[in-house]
Amino acid sequence: MHNLRTERFYRPRPNNGAVASAEGPIKTFPLRGIKDSPPYLHDGRLLTLEDTVEFFNLVLELKLNPQEKDDLVAFLRQL
Repeated sequence: MHNLRTERFYRPRPNNGAVASAEGPIKTFPLRGIKDSPPYLHDGRLLTLEDTVEFFNLVLELKLNPQEKDDLVAFLRQL
């Protein structure tokens, strides 16, 4: 389980009397064969590896340039 701090992108809201939020860790999976298993993320919201790399670039504030993102996607496709 890893906490990716995705709660920064959600506003807590009431749901049947309780407050629903996006806090806490999510289960992460191994990367082997990742190119054959879209969609990505725990809830399937990212449809491509490019989307996934961009998501984590923004969430984790990695500041990857376009070449680094392309290289990372190429690497993931080789796993």
